[in-house]
Amino acid sequence: MADTVIIDYGAGNLRSVARAVAHAGYDAEIRSDPGAIEGARALILPGVGAAADTMANLRAAGLVDPLREYIDADRPFLGVCMGMQALFDVSEEGGQHACLGLLPGRIVRFPDGLTIPHMGWNTLSIVRPHPVLDGVEDGTYAYFVHSYHPQPDDPALVIAETEYADVFPSIVGRGNLIATQFHPEKSGAAGLRLYANFLRLALDTGSIAPAAAEAAGSA
Repeated sequence: MADTVIIDYGAGNLRSVARAVAHAGYDAEIRSDPGAIEGARALILPGVGAAADTMANLRAAGLVDPLREYIDADRPFLGVCMGMQALFDVSEEGGQHACLGLLPGRIVRFPDGLTIPHMGWNTLSIVRPHPVLDGVEDGTYAYFVHSYHPQPDDPALVIAETEYADVFPSIVGRGNLIATQFHPEKSGAAGLRLYANFLRLALDTGSIAPAAAEAAGSA
């Protein structure tokens, strides 16, 4: 099995993500079986679609508990778009839907009066440095497609923000978890750099956490 696993739960830019991983010089397997998570050294959860469908598909595939165990063990994880939103407690998309409950906070809709979905290129304002963003400059453009966004309870989770009338978190993370509201695989050179950084750190040093990555870099 490849060291990098891309989770297939019936929705997501799976092939685009796989191409981004290959562009970075690494192999990945697209897997839908729970056992693949345990053996992964780097785990990517992509996604498009609604929260209720995402959670239903994850439950049906038996992926919920393995995902929680992997992330609770602080192993390298990248969530993308819906793969980011699913990490929080509750999504308000189409009602109130319990999500994975791994990050405290809610997924909320953009306010009325805006064009929904928020679709296209927008800038990243980096709130705090992170090794996965090495070489990704403040103000870099990234590609978004979403109608809902995270509202974390803990401001310390926010790594980057983006403005679309409101300012919302576009990258969140803690420890060996990082997640983006945008699609790095559709975000040109900067997005491919993010994938390459994540994979290099996860597979070569075993950690994407800032303190661990800095220690590895100075060794």
